[in-house]
Amino acid sequence: MPIHDWSRVSAGVFHDFHSGWIIAIRNALNTGLLPPGFYAMAEQVAGDVGPDVLALETTTSDGETTPDAPTGTTAAALAPPKVRFTASAEMDFYTRKQRTLVIRHSSGDRVVALVEIVSPGNKSKRPAIRSFVEKMIAALAQGYQLLIIDLQRPTSRDPQGLHGAIWEAICDESYTAPADKPLTLAAYTAGQPIRAYVEPIAVGDPLPDMPLFLDPWFYVSVPLEKTYLEAYRGVTQRWPSVLES
Repeated sequence: MPIHDWSRVSAGVFHDFHSGWIIAIRNALNTGLLPPGFYAMAEQVAGDVGPDVLALETTTSDGETTPDAPTGTTAAALAPPKVRFTASAEMDFYTRKQRTLVIRHSSGDRVVALVEIVSPGNKSKRPAIRSFVEKMIAALAQGYQLLIIDLQRPTSRDPQGLHGAIWEAICDESYTAPADKPLTLAAYTAGQPIRAYVEPIAVGDPLPDMPLFLDPWFYVSVPLEKTYLEAYRGVTQRWPSVLES
């Protein structure tokens, strides 16, 4: 299904869809996509995010430490995510009510990754954008991998989308979205350096699968198109005629 122009409906309509999409992604992850020991929960995360991250490692024969692949994941070094842009940057970490999909590991129920679907409210005012960017950087600083889904049109406050604002805050380097692809999907790894895997998209495009990293080396692919369609089927019949006109 092609991406709809959600600016045609109110923020409340998108919020309803947003809630359904988060649950659809959660269900897909919890029914076979995540490896054993990991699970996804829809939670409300406000302010700083707390627990530490689980490191999945093994010791090689020469004594060096290398990551051990969780069952069912893909190694980024062997099969890099198929996105249009990849970037990395060193970040000087600094401290810094939206529903977020939280990925945890059963060992201590520690957060390892967050999935965030951007809502109109995240772009409504400069303080809202600043709060969102600070929350995402705080998550990276605490070792959480991120997947950010931004289907909201850029505003004068985020002319390159929220990935552009996040990347500029991380490393003072600019990201320029293609003129015909103003919407953005972005996956981030929380190691040093920070790595960003960015896929620019537009209204009318199908949604590609995107990587969700469980640590800086391994990821699972999130079926955005399938889950988007599942959530869209639940949208009240009042709105598809507006979105699809």
